[in-house]
Amino acid sequence: MQAVTVSPKFQVVIPKKVREQLHIKPGQKMMAMPYGEHIQLVPVKSAKALRGMLKGCDIEMDSIRDKSDRF
Repeated sequence: MQAVTVSPKFQVVIPKKVREQLHIKPGQKMMAMPYGEHIQLVPVKSAKALRGMLKGCDIEMDSIRDKSDRF
């Protein structure tokens, strides 16, 4: 854990160890979200990077409509 300083322009530098651990690259977009008394930074991933993310997931599910059709 390393302390960072907020600049007069409200900017902070993400420490090198954190950038390396999370593979953050220059110019990468991040979502800044309040989380209680904290700020959470979440990398924004492109649609291309998300491709295939759900491969192998079971998408079959019973819906309310399916159940009512049985009666």
